Amino acid sequence: MKQALEATARGLRTFASDVADGFFEITHNGFALIGLAIVFAALALVARPDLRQSGEDQLMGWLQSRKPAPEPTDLNPTAIDRTTAASPTDLPKQQAAVAYWLSKKYRVAAEPLSVLVAEAYDIGKRTKLDPTLILAIMAVESSFNPFAQSHVGAQGLMQVMTRVHGDKYESAGGTLTAFDPVTNMRVGVKVLQECIARAGSVEGGLRYYVGAANLVDDGGYAGKVLAEHERLRQVAGGRAIPVAPPALRAQNSPSNEPAKSAEPAGEKVALLGSS
Repeated sequence: MKQALEATARGLRTFASDVADGFFEITHNGFALIGLAIVFAALALVARPDLRQSGEDQLMGWLQSRKPAPEPTDLNPTAIDRTTAASPTDLPKQQAAVAYWLSKKYRVAAEPLSVLVAEAYDIGKRTKLDPTLILAIMAVESSFNPFAQSHVGAQGLMQVMTRVHGDKYESAGGTLTAFDPVTNMRVGVKVLQECIARAGSVEGGLRYYVGAANLVDDGGYAGKVLAEHERLRQVAGGRAIPVAPPALRAQNSPSNEPAKSAEPAGEKVALLGSS
């Protein structure tokens, strides 16, 4: 009986040893196969970048599908890239003074104004136009409201007639960019350049710009712009100019409802339309 038990125990030990050896062999060979598969896969991906890209896309898609749905109020971390704002402390002293003065007068945040002031100075340098003239036009036209629109269709900061100058927005992506502050400013300056070139003077160009070239007068538009221009020049020069509250734009301002024309109404120039 004892011998039988010992034989049974030896058989069990042998069986267990064989099972362990077999498991180890299978596992070892399995890992070897997995390693070879990984090596071949890596070589294939190196040789075929398109396969690697496809695999990465599929993996990214799978990972994205596993992400929990965002909350409706979650913020976009790239929103800063779309924000038209900058710190006025980053501007040169002259530009910062202009930004702060306009901010107080027109009750607009200095941060978005800083971007507009810097852009006006950059455009002015490249076009030989006084940047404070560009800013004065924006002040009179829209009080720095980038979404402003008159009843005749003038839009944005510089109140450009989008339906007349739609071609000027094409390279930016279309007429909806009229409400992008920087784009509207650049298009407005193009129109202003054409107006000044046609009139031969800044004051005459402003009459064309407001659409009063064929009118008896421009309702005081050019004078208003030039007066604001002069104030801004003094601010940029370091003078302390009192800040008066912005004048409310009446419904019969030159940009909207011009004075009586000496010419037929159809002859009115609308921001250098086709003529």
